[in-house]
Amino acid sequence: MRNINSLKGVPRFKKVYTEGKAIANRHLVLYVLPEQGDFRLGISVSKKVGNSVVRHRVTRLIRESYLAYKTQLPCSCHMVAVARSAARGQDLETIRSSFGHLLEKHGLI
Repeated sequence: MRNINSLKGVPRFKKVYTEGKAIANRHLVLYVLPEQGDFRLGISVSKKVGNSVVRHRVTRLIRESYLAYKTQLPCSCHMVAVARSAARGQDLETIRSSFGHLLEKHGLI
């Protein structure tokens, strides 16, 4: 498994949720907060999406989508990707295009 800089801890997630800008599409909601320092990604998949197997699969798809765009992203922001129920059962290409669409809407790529 490839390593990513992950956002950890409830206070950091709350800060991104409250101070960051959110844009959504059918499959994902993406919160972005410009920060000093390195780039960090947090992934949130609730139980509404499905059981643990489904939630973990969606998490892996979001992580792979991030890795596809990693080199194009700025190096100083915190980001939280929240999966919606529609993300359940989608393939990698669909999640990747949704993630890329949200990055474009935020003006990051």
